[in-house]
Amino acid sequence: MNTSEPRWRTATRSNGTGACVEVADNLPGRVLVRDSKDRSGAVLMFEPEAWQGFVEFVKSHR
Repeated sequence: MNTSEPRWRTATRSNGTGACVEVADNLPGRVLVRDSKDRSGAVLMFEPEAWQGFVEFVKSHR
């Protein structure tokens, strides 16, 4: 596994309209998130535990 370059994937709940986020979780100690419509724009960085907590919260409140 390459841990020097982010491996971006589209969020699993993407509805195909392009209004979604992309996540790169292949880097040690961080999870990157960006807007799929602006791939050269800002990138948010989270600790894996914080990202997992966010994902679990969203899943439990759908």
